[in-house]
Amino acid sequence: MATEDRQKRIKIIQQELSALYPVAECELTHSNAFELLIATILSAQATDVGVNKATPGLFKEYPTAQALSLASVEQVEPLIATIGLYRTKAKRIIDCAKRLVEVFNSEVPHSVEDLTSLAGVGRKTANVVRSVALDLPGLPVDTHVKRLSNLLDLTDSQDPVVIEDDLCQLLSENHWGEFSLRMILHGRRVCIARRPKCGECSLAELCPSAKVS
Repeated sequence: MATEDRQKRIKIIQQELSALYPVAECELTHSNAFELLIATILSAQATDVGVNKATPGLFKEYPTAQALSLASVEQVEPLIATIGLYRTKAKRIIDCAKRLVEVFNSEVPHSVEDLTSLAGVGRKTANVVRSVALDLPGLPVDTHVKRLSNLLDLTDSQDPVVIEDDLCQLLSENHWGEFSLRMILHGRRVCIARRPKCGECSLAELCPSAKVS
């Protein structure tokens, strides 16, 4: 599909999603950029609900990068043991905290390049932190955004980096973060991977996949 056509379609999709989810918020519980960074690392291959159950205890014990950097894996593991891959993640968040302290003076960096230099941080996590906690442009592409972007024919790619670029080209940067959040909410509540509710979906008329099914 031509870029011009996709720009028209994404504008309508954006309007529909804004009406459906007027308050688009990240569902990971956090009170600052450091907490969101750690929570997002922990959320890989885990649910936000599961992460939110574990992080209050974790942040009570280790509220800052400095505190977490001094913890041992053995101390952290029990606090996040209910989260998938918790042993690997315990090491990652400690290593992340150590680099924050040693390289970034305990502050969460702002650039994608600096963020992705941290243990356990890829582009998706970097863009979550930028768009949600730092009020900077960022369009996180998770499994929901990837899937819906293809179903809605907003991209021809399966590569998250290419999808991010495709969507960013179609949207103004001040809408990147909220568009991603709303796509994620829609993917969780309506366009569910194994049982999409096409009959209830207000985007069905814009979705080639819904028309085929």
